Amino acid sequence: MMNKWLQGTQSCNTCYKCTIPQQDHKANPTWTYRTSDDREGPATWALSYPIANGHRQSPIDILSSHTTFELDLKHLKLKYNPADSIDILNNGHSFQVVYVDDTDSSTLTGGPVTGTYRLKQFHFHWGSTDDKGSEHTVDGKHFPAELHLVHWNNKYTSFDEATNHPDGLAVVGVFLQIGAANPKLQTVLDSLAAIQTNGKQTAFPNFDAHTLLPPSLDFWTYSGSLTTPPLLECVTWIVLREPISVSSAQMSEFRSLMFNADGQPPCCMEDNFRPPQPLNGRKVHRSFHI
Repeated sequence: MMNKWLQGTQSCNTCYKCTIPQQDHKANPTWTYRTSDDREGPATWALSYPIANGHRQSPIDILSSHTTFELDLKHLKLKYNPADSIDILNNGHSFQVVYVDDTDSSTLTGGPVTGTYRLKQFHFHWGSTDDKGSEHTVDGKHFPAELHLVHWNNKYTSFDEATNHPDGLAVVGVFLQIGAANPKLQTVLDSLAAIQTNGKQTAFPNFDAHTLLPPSLDFWTYSGSLTTPPLLECVTWIVLREPISVSSAQMSEFRSLMFNADGQPPCCMEDNFRPPQPLNGRKVHRSFHI
């Protein structure tokens, strides 16, 4: 039975509770989304990453009536080259699709940013049930999952350098909403069987990230942070108003992944989202009229 667990072939409905040893947060910083006693969950991240209590943290609850239409916001332009996709991997917190980012072949321009931002990777956050999972919420409403397309400002020499600057990253957030099965998303989900556990990676060439975007690129935008440690406050968030479709069966495929590596107690990858953080007086602008 344990071998089947480690191969990811059993339902997570009977997965063991996630457990990790007690750790010294400062000497050996680690983080997870949940454990049997929530010792390492988001509420404890500030022990290792004090910026978790900063004034520009993400995600947030977007209160639509408190957002401001910004006439000066430019049209958002997303240019993605399918030839730039390389691999898909399980990093123990989510799965991500990685892109070549040494040229301006796949980029974000316009919207709330100036300059050119290169696509680095995209990943998802999701819940254990279909009524939660997104990191951002809208008027308190949760979505079952949220896609993040992560871009870095090419005026810096690398992604890592960009994370040290307030204008370093631009992340596009796309909500997933229960509806019809999404054939473009299924292309991604079909690769999950090869990366069931932490550290697994496989080739994922020629994928057009543009196919995961909704028809409308209307957006909300605000200044925020990474939603995972190290939680650096380097992100211009661009959250699209229109969700994309996902079926309940497809959401179950997300939950087939595991947080653990091979040989470790099985721990289902679900509820990998950070709760909304205080707005702390920040302004949320929108590109559209209500």
